[in-house]
Amino acid sequence: MVGFAENKAELDALGIKVAAASVDAIDKAKEVADEVNFPVGYGVTKDVANTLGSWWMPGREAIQPTELILNAENQVVASSYSDGPLARTQAADVISLVKIYDARAKG
Repeated sequence: MVGFAENKAELDALGIKVAAASVDAIDKAKEVADEVNFPVGYGVTKDVANTLGSWWMPGREAIQPTELILNAENQVVASSYSDGPLARTQAADVISLVKIYDARAKG
C-alpha cells in the first residue's frame, strides 16, 4: 500500500482514487492509514469477502488480498484475487492500465 502513497501525485493526475480495507479493528486500521495518504476501512467481514468473491481464511478470520479497479461509473474493469502474499497489484501497474484505458477511450 505504501507504493500507492508514494505515487500519489501521478495517481491524482490521472484521477485515480485509492482506498483500502481490512478485517482489523479501527485502531489497527488507523495505524495503517497514518502511514498512507488514502482512506483505510476496517472491520471487513466474511460476508463482505463473499460478496466480493474473495478468499476468506478460516481460523485467522481474514480476507486475502482483493484488488479492484473501478471506472468512473463504479464498474469493475479489472480485478486481482490472491490466496497469499504473492501477486499484489502495484501502483505502477494501475497507472499503466489506466493510461491504456484512457488512450483507448480517446480512440
